[in-house]
Amino acid sequence: MEQNKSNNPTFYTPFNQTYFHGTKADLKLGDLIEVGKTSNFGQRKNAMYIFLTATLDAAVWGAELAIGEGRERIYLVEPTGDIEDDPDLTDKKFPGNPTKSFRSTQPFKIVGEVTNWQGHPPEQVKVMKDALAKLKEQGINSLND
Repeated sequence: MEQNKSNNPTFYTPFNQTYFHGTKADLKLGDLIEVGKTSNFGQRKNAMYIFLTATLDAAVWGAELAIGEGRERIYLVEPTGDIEDDPDLTDKKFPGNPTKSFRSTQPFKIVGEVTNWQGHPPEQVKVMKDALAKLKEQGINSLND
């Protein structure tokens, strides 16, 4: 984050890295996505982490797999603090973090919404949801729960 020259509070510039966050939550420009709310995934506990990605495809998956009845949405977000690799999508599973997926305990500020995006074919979403259900049945839980 940068400080402006008139000593006003911290602000974001259009040159900051912008990330995506896929969800079914209905949020507004300027809202913060924060830890402590019910998670969109896993065991539906209060989230210890929040997630973002630098790829639109990973954000589409986030929106499609999110639990809830709302419309699938993809927001443009900027982190307000440090981010780290998401261990569910890195390390031994996908070395090098090809999905560019990250997590944080610090809020993300919504700076926009992607309103025109293409979802995955319904058959592909079903395969992914079935695979996640199988992991759950096997007791294999997220490293983020």
